[in-house]
Amino acid sequence: MGKKSNPFPSFFILIFVTSGLLSRTASLFPSDLQSLYIDTRLRLDAKAKTSASIDYGNITQVIPAAVLYPESQDDIAALITFSFESPVPFLIAAKGMGHSVNGQAMAPDGVVVNMRSLNNEENGSRINVSRSTTSMAINWYVDAGGEQLWIDVLRATLEYGLAPRSWTDFLYLTVGGTLSNAGISGQTFRYGPQISNVYELDVVTGKGELVTCSKHTNSKLFYAVLGGLGQFGIITRARIALEKAPSTVKWMSLYYVDFFAFTRDQEILISTHTSHENKTFDYIEGTLVMQHDTSDDPRITSLAKQYGIVYTIEVAKYYDDLTINQDTVDEELKLLLEGLSFIPGMITTTDVSYLDFLNRVRSKALKVQSQEQGDVLHPWLNLFIPKSRIFDFNSGVFKGILLKQNKTALNRFYPMNRNKWEGRMSSVIPDEDIFYHLALLRSSGIHDLEFFQRQNREILEFCDKAGIEIKQYLPHHESKAEWIKHFGPKWNTFKARKAMFDPKAILSPGQRIFNSL
Repeated sequence: MGKKSNPFPSFFILIFVTSGLLSRTASLFPSDLQSLYIDTRLRLDAKAKTSASIDYGNITQVIPAAVLYPESQDDIAALITFSFESPVPFLIAAKGMGHSVNGQAMAPDGVVVNMRSLNNEENGSRINVSRSTTSMAINWYVDAGGEQLWIDVLRATLEYGLAPRSWTDFLYLTVGGTLSNAGISGQTFRYGPQISNVYELDVVTGKGELVTCSKHTNSKLFYAVLGGLGQFGIITRARIALEKAPSTVKWMSLYYVDFFAFTRDQEILISTHTSHENKTFDYIEGTLVMQHDTSDDPRITSLAKQYGIVYTIEVAKYYDDLTINQDTVDEELKLLLEGLSFIPGMITTTDVSYLDFLNRVRSKALKVQSQEQGDVLHPWLNLFIPKSRIFDFNSGVFKGILLKQNKTALNRFYPMNRNKWEGRMSSVIPDEDIFYHLALLRSSGIHDLEFFQRQNREILEFCDKAGIEIKQYLPHHESKAEWIKHFGPKWNTFKARKAMFDPKAILSPGQRIFNSL
């Protein structure tokens, strides 16, 4: 479709022109405009602004001047167009579920776009399953609004017996939000991140232009936006690849006390040499249980106290229980587990539905939330670590910093294959064929916040001094020099794309790449 212009709604003109404001340092809307609160799409009330000023991390608060509740993507385009054409542009940030932890979806004295507002009855269904037919094959796909939750995409596609291939662990996130980062989970080793499974996007750029893009049409914008941290445009629609959905998942956990065996087995399991079609697992993730953590299995708790750390590999095999015999699945699993070095007899297995498996984190999260009291903060840290340095990392961070500092957290650690990532996209990963994802998922009260923030800094400083070339996933940096280091060889391309698609640096200021808060 290419580019198209959008009419500017009259209520924007009335509010913006009458105010004569437009200052990045002063409040965007003066108080004498209360009489103009006649359109609910642009809200200036304290409740709306407070809601848009915090995120899941609950650590950073930045008050916007207003919150847009768009009824269509044209509303978003109109808002950005007005800012772009103004003498002093104001900042704009898209916010879905606000699952960032360092204020990435905030806009100081600007406008936060509440993307979930697009999910309204007037718009009809914003999740549509279709197929395209070529001379070679029939390809199924789903068109999903950027505001849609992945859990709703899953439920809609399962009605057709289909599902996307790549997921995040938590499904109550928006399509546009995860695609702006990468979208990773235990399927990434096989299918790549979510951004590697997108056919097409609709994007509103930093100039207010509504553009349809793909690998073959407006490809520079397509590659920029995927993993682009919201810097180049706001995703309003994504066309996502689908495949036949299984009905059942065989979910297993393997336990280790030796880091070498733990990582060697994970790398065997994700190997492209042993992973052919269905002769592999569909999901692989690792978890660390520290001696100060608790487990539902007393054997794990006992081993953790004895060895300091228990390393766990979670694997899952998908199958259709209507067409595949259980004995066949068990025989295949037996072959896949041959030669692995997990603790003999230490293996747990369960069968769950495909939906329940993909949505497993939701039930755990609700249970934890019911037990939490007061304000809960999430000083998370997510890192990509090159395979060549994981033993140094294990010694210095897992056994050094984390084990010696007696605090409980969920620690995920699992490998990915670089060849499943598209290098032209904006996402940044280590320059090695295999790298690991570490997710330190902490929940704390205000009294523990400084401890975890200090621990995060200590981990980053250790890697810097040891020369371990990590990359932050869901990155948070305070200076331009840190961002330049983060992007490395991609920095010049990233900067050029910003100049092309958001030349006035209007979008996503909370990332602090081209704006400082």
